[in-house]
Amino acid sequence: MKNMSLQKIAEACDGIYRGDLEKASLEVSSVVIDSRKVQKDSLFIAIKGARVDGHSFIPQVMEDGALCAVSEQDLGDVPYPYIKVDSCEQALKDIAEHYRRSLDIKVVGISGSVGKTSTKEMIASVLSEKYNVLKTEGNFNNEIGLPLTVFRLREEHEIAVLEMGISNFGEMTRLAKVARPDICVITNIGVAHIENLGSRDGILKAKTEMFDYMNPEGTIILNGDDDKLCGFVPQNGIAPVYFGLDPSCPYHAGATRSMGLRGTTAEFITPAEQFEAHISIPGDHMVYNALAGIAVGTALGMTSEEIRRGIEKLVPIAGRNNLIETEHYTIIDDCYNANPASMKASIAVLSDADTRTVAVLGDMFELGEDGPQMHYDTGKYAADRGIDVLVCIGGLSAEIARGARENLDGSQMEIHEYGTKDEFFKDAGRILKERDTILVKASHGMEFSKIVAELQNA
Repeated sequence: MKNMSLQKIAEACDGIYRGDLEKASLEVSSVVIDSRKVQKDSLFIAIKGARVDGHSFIPQVMEDGALCAVSEQDLGDVPYPYIKVDSCEQALKDIAEHYRRSLDIKVVGISGSVGKTSTKEMIASVLSEKYNVLKTEGNFNNEIGLPLTVFRLREEHEIAVLEMGISNFGEMTRLAKVARPDICVITNIGVAHIENLGSRDGILKAKTEMFDYMNPEGTIILNGDDDKLCGFVPQNGIAPVYFGLDPSCPYHAGATRSMGLRGTTAEFITPAEQFEAHISIPGDHMVYNALAGIAVGTALGMTSEEIRRGIEKLVPIAGRNNLIETEHYTIIDDCYNANPASMKASIAVLSDADTRTVAVLGDMFELGEDGPQMHYDTGKYAADRGIDVLVCIGGLSAEIARGARENLDGSQMEIHEYGTKDEFFKDAGRILKERDTILVKASHGMEFSKIVAELQNA
């Protein structure tokens, strides 16, 4: 890894190098916190987890070929080099910041209350038509995951597309210090994590901390249809570029044609031209994601033809509006996470199905004192959209059922309530019918991926 000698690493994290001085000039091949991922000449950072302390694995990883360890403990007289630090978690960020600043690479940072991952996937798909792109994988978007993503960068990469997720004040500043984004994208300001951030204004403040360490000559791209973002004036003086459905946004959509669960074809309008593209993943929100991708691609010198190809090559990922066709059902796997806005967007997608529709919904977390009302409103929305069968699993989801039940307005929605997934599994064969289209969605902690797996194997 370029500029990652043990001496420079120790300096970057304000650590004390202990060991053979001749080895201090050697460069590490990778940086890991998982002992199972150690390779020859890796740097192993001993993170203390909730269940496991990485320090206990140091002797083994050194036997397995690691070049050096980073430790909060004084390891004494050991036959291998290590770097003593006050905090391994802080060292992880400090070393990642050093490494990122040593690379000649563009970084696109993405945040927002809803749609970070799907927007990240769209932007990466667009940019891959011209550049060698590395993107955030899975949920590696926090103060542990983002540095580990940065450590995956190599000299052949030209652009990094980094998802940046937070739940409290100060976190985004620390992430931005590592990422140093050249382009900042914010999808929207909703109510996710409002329990910690207090209000949508608090969420806006926390998300826009991203600008604190961005390239002063970089680009800010915001959703112009969001009431909190449309008039936002960054303190760094960079004038935002807006995307949205409103024609006043420089990047906006004209005519759109929904193809139900097969996606949307839309006319996209930029300051310079307009073109048509098909988005294979269903949902109105995907038009916004495409517009963000168009704005980023344009900022990085791409042609409309390159951008169109990138939009049309986008494929879904597990847990994110992923359409799964089985012998018996069509499953909309959107179970990775949930908040009120994304829940309603997924219900809207489900309502476009041309079969009987079934929504299997679970609890949404971190919504604060308004959480029960937000669950109730979700149930009302499901009733308004004419969903045929509603299955609610979890304590908070009882409010989804109540919201639907009290707003049926004469429709014949079938409503089922369960405390656990296992209780639902016992009844699933009776509730579900051949050719049903089934939406599965809840907060990540509800582990609804197990429901998807169960339905796939039915």
